[in-house]
Amino acid sequence: DGRIKVIGGEYVEALLVSPKHIPFKNLEFLQNQGFLVSVSNENEIQVWDLGQRQIASSIKWESNITAFKAIHGTSYMYLGDEHGMVYVLKYDADQRKLTNLPYYVPTNVIAEEAGISSPNHPSVVGVLPQPCSQGNRVLIAYVNGLIVIWDVSDDKVVLVRGNKDLQLQGETASGSPENKNLEVSDCVSESDKVEKEISSLCWASNDGSILAVGYVDGDIMFWALPTATSKNNQQASKSHKNVVKLQLSSGEKRLPVIVLHWSDNQSHSARGCKIFFYGGDQIGSKETLTILDLECPSGIESLKCVSHVDITPNGSFADMVLFPTVGEMENGGSLLFVLTNPGQLLVYDDACLAAFNSQDEKKPCVSSGQYVMPIPIVAPCMTVSKLSLVDRDGEFSKALSKIVSTAKLKAPHTPIRSSKKWPLTGGIPSRLPEAADYEVERVYMAGYQDGSVRMWDATYPALSLIFVLGAEIYGKVPGIDIAGASAPVSALEICSFTQSVAIGNECGMVCLFKLTGTSNEMSLNIVTETEKKVHTLHQADGPQCMALFSLFSSPVCLLQSTEFGNRLAVGLKCGRVAMLDVGTSSVLFITDSLSRSNCSVSSLAMISFTDTNTLINNSKDSTSTNLNDGEKGLVFIMTRDAYLAVLDGRTGHMVSSQSIPQKKESSAIS
Repeated sequence: DGRIKVIGGEYVEALLVSPKHIPFKNLEFLQNQGFLVSVSNENEIQVWDLGQRQIASSIKWESNITAFKAIHGTSYMYLGDEHGMVYVLKYDADQRKLTNLPYYVPTNVIAEEAGISSPNHPSVVGVLPQPCSQGNRVLIAYVNGLIVIWDVSDDKVVLVRGNKDLQLQGETASGSPENKNLEVSDCVSESDKVEKEISSLCWASNDGSILAVGYVDGDIMFWALPTATSKNNQQASKSHKNVVKLQLSSGEKRLPVIVLHWSDNQSHSARGCKIFFYGGDQIGSKETLTILDLECPSGIESLKCVSHVDITPNGSFADMVLFPTVGEMENGGSLLFVLTNPGQLLVYDDACLAAFNSQDEKKPCVSSGQYVMPIPIVAPCMTVSKLSLVDRDGEFSKALSKIVSTAKLKAPHTPIRSSKKWPLTGGIPSRLPEAADYEVERVYMAGYQDGSVRMWDATYPALSLIFVLGAEIYGKVPGIDIAGASAPVSALEICSFTQSVAIGNECGMVCLFKLTGTSNEMSLNIVTETEKKVHTLHQADGPQCMALFSLFSSPVCLLQSTEFGNRLAVGLKCGRVAMLDVGTSSVLFITDSLSRSNCSVSSLAMISFTDTNTLINNSKDSTSTNLNDGEKGLVFIMTRDAYLAVLDGRTGHMVSSQSIPQKKESSAIS
């Protein structure tokens, strides 16, 4: 739908929204430059400025883009299309402009070298710069199985490989999920004489001497290719031991290999590696991501498989990516990120995969870690949220800043044993809360279906968790069983002046929490329709439940406190409004339903006329009755059927009311 989620370290998250709500088929970072390139299904190329979180430049391509690759460490990009053309693009960061350069790979030269008809040139399916070639060579793969190495500096074809090379004597590595030790044998397959279509490819060596290619028929081929430093390229190209076929399933109809990645595995041997791929199994088999540990001590002719792992992802497979781990890049360590539908990101490390490899049965790796969302939305299910400002010069901001800084110091950090930095960049960098001038200015609260409430520091876009208020906090009071405490949260309100938060739920319960409590004794007031009980609590520093009102049988829709937090207005789904005295934990009034049709309260606002000097002087004592002496105020209420009412804030008496005519099947919201 045109949205891109960017995820980084230190809880960095950014959401980029494209003007057109259409899917993307390519996403790639311009490494360490702060830009992300996307290619849409309508062939629009967009360069996103991650710092500004907006599109810096874009180009609408006329033909269908079938391959795209950014050249690592540069601002250049290769683009392949449906007509077999390969172009070069460049992004100029200073001019904020994406340009199509005049350089291209001519199809007529490729067609002549490959012996095919130029007007019917196949589409490009992959473009990979060859490693260790100083950017002078690029490998181009076409859908009909044609593989070409093109010399950019000399404008010539270095090598052509294709289906005709498969008719030579090759070597096939075959096996099955039951037999995890693949056998290598010389063979000539009749099916190899049929045209094989390429569906995926990747380099399978650090120097570009081995290419792994996935095909539509489910095969994987390892091609031995000449490097930029190789001699006698033409002689090497005629060698009959230049390709090995990998086949895991003997079924006639197999899934295409749509994803293929390679990882160096230096910890096992000097020539060890891992191949990650999706596909290749018989059609109708269980959906799995396959990982093979391979060894080829003297080239592809000595290829053998030492282990075989199948991972069953949670959900339908969408994509995967390999990522070097911090401090372990020289040792070949990596993280495996697997994206599944609908929108789950699963993370596997080397230890998890090694443990799974030792298991006899095919089952998902139980020790795999799923990416933890900084703000949970589904697990648990979010029901209500609120963004509130905090006075940065007030006591509440200072208290929250101290909590955030302390939590940051205690947070576990990945040990960095390498001088190399984490390579992923992008998103919005978080300002470190250890800074002396750091102060909390905004908080974001969310209520959940399980009755819990979470609060984050939202001063900067990288949110930090401050509190988790769960229904289990009520269980700290011995002998008290509070029915409805775990009901879904339906309303939230925070008051910086009293450093407290009010929580309303679907069972009509209202709870008041003191967020910055002390180790001193505090009391919990439980107010019901018939009685009020006071319980003494002994609790360490942290959030403290001060009062619990269980008066209403209707869900709470809205909560609104006065400026200094001494009173709290409660709007109910049945159209009634209640006023609570926070200091004395008492009920000032409860109205009848204000709406003739018993519509819920949709909006609340309060104006107080008080002696502010008296309030400020007594603000530190939240139980003082002086806070209410001589206080006057008005409560403005609107219901969903557009009925407006103004009430006396002390008595609940009607001051004024008006019903606004509205269109049929419409509702007033604010």
